[in-house]
Amino acid sequence: MFGKLASSEGVAKDFGLLLIRLGLGVFMFVHHGYDKITGGPERWEGVGGAMANLGIAFAPVAWGFLAAFAESVGSILIVLGPLFRLATLMLAFNMFVAMLMHLNMPADNPASGWAGAERAMVYMIAYLGLFFTGPGRFAAKLTKAERR
Repeated sequence: MFGKLASSEGVAKDFGLLLIRLGLGVFMFVHHGYDKITGGPERWEGVGGAMANLGIAFAPVAWGFLAAFAESVGSILIVLGPLFRLATLMLAFNMFVAMLMHLNMPADNPASGWAGAERAMVYMIAYLGLFFTGPGRFAAKLTKAERR
């Protein structure tokens, strides 16, 4: 019934990658990135404090800004396609830190544990999968390496 559209080759594969890129990128930007990037230094400091779960307690504002940058600008790059693999790695790392944050929360916090970390883990897995597959044919490319 679906013929070539349900195939795992050609335009169907590229269309599937485009749908995944659009879904992940738009949802991450709208629900996480925009608020963080516009939140300013106070918000960035709180977000950057999650790096303490990796033993990194210095420069929380800088780390928070980098997280906000990844979730906002990185999401836009994933939607559009340029610097795609760099953006997926930035976001996968971001989600790894978010996962650790949820896993290290006190047990009485409703966002703690595996249930609280689930969303970050799903995003992380999706970003890593996209890193390996690439953006597909329907993506803007900036460099020769990205055109391969």
